[in-house]
Amino acid sequence: MLSGALLLYAVVSGFLVEVPDTMIRETMRNLFYHVGMWFGMFILLTIGFIYSIRYLLKFREEEDLVAVESVNVGLLFGILGILTGMVWASFTWGSPWVKDPKLNGAALGIFIYLAYLILRGSIGDLHKKAKVSAVYNILAYVLWIVFVMIMPRMAGESIHPGKDTSPVLPMHLEPSLRIVFYPAMLGWILLGIWIMNLRVRFRRIRMALEE
Repeated sequence: MLSGALLLYAVVSGFLVEVPDTMIRETMRNLFYHVGMWFGMFILLTIGFIYSIRYLLKFREEEDLVAVESVNVGLLFGILGILTGMVWASFTWGSPWVKDPKLNGAALGIFIYLAYLILRGSIGDLHKKAKVSAVYNILAYVLWIVFVMIMPRMAGESIHPGKDTSPVLPMHLEPSLRIVFYPAMLGWILLGIWIMNLRVRFRRIRMALEE
């Protein structure tokens, strides 16, 4: 309910709030949706990383369920984030995709996690599947951090917003935008966690019926 209320507020206010006259102009409104989905993805992938470690320490099936469903929903948010980013790019840069280290790193990160799902689907034995995918998930998270956060900074110049002087960074947003931005971020994160929990509960029920 809290997530729904926050996102409803973000959607309505995101279209009504006055945005500053910057280079990206009205497209700045996508900040409340595109960035929010990536925030949700980051939290979910981090949860998956933590629960993969917990699984390797305890070998409890519950830990594996949370890990895989966190990745599933995180990947969904990541793909939606890329799609909304492409819409933003079309209006800002004139093309849905440009040669940029941040965009390429994000695409590589998505492919790494798609490979995680393919790997899980290729292993029949449940215990072996959980162990192998837990190890891969930990590696995938580290590579994702490298491709999305470290390598783009090392690559040099990027036209993607996110530099220290970028007008779309939270610390540089005007107060009228911050009161929409922060609730939107929290709303997307809560939505992702709620969907993940629903999927975990659904898996538990399905597994109980199969026993």
